[in-house]
Amino acid sequence: MNLSGRPAEILLAEDNEDDFELTRIAFGRVRLTAHLHRVSDGEQCMAFLRREGEHARAPTPDIVLLDLNMPRMDGRQVLEEVSRDDRICHIPIIVLTSSDADADVFAAYKLHARSYIVKPVDFAKFENAIQTLSDYWFKLVRLPSNA
Repeated sequence: MNLSGRPAEILLAEDNEDDFELTRIAFGRVRLTAHLHRVSDGEQCMAFLRREGEHARAPTPDIVLLDLNMPRMDGRQVLEEVSRDDRICHIPIIVLTSSDADADVFAAYKLHARSYIVKPVDFAKFENAIQTLSDYWFKLVRLPSNA
């Protein structure tokens, strides 16, 4: 792991309170020390990533878990904005959504999503997906430094 002993910083862009709670619980069960930050729409996501307004002191996330269907600014628009911003385009964005539509998958990768995960409906399968995500992004992959 390349986090130098510090907790992982994970930003979850999710408007559904139940999905946020399930994700929080799943991350609590995996063996990863992490700070899970949440925003509930795309505009807040961009403000967090750019450290604007109430997010001026936000940490740079190691990864972003992005729902596609959010109010005000959806996940596709977030991907587009991030890919055009040299200050934040290095941050890996993993789409974590309920959409299994081929068009959404294609569009997300075209907009430089690093992974696309369809949220399993069954909690045990969802927890397994979060464990696999955690193992891959925080044990196997070398992430850029947030220094």
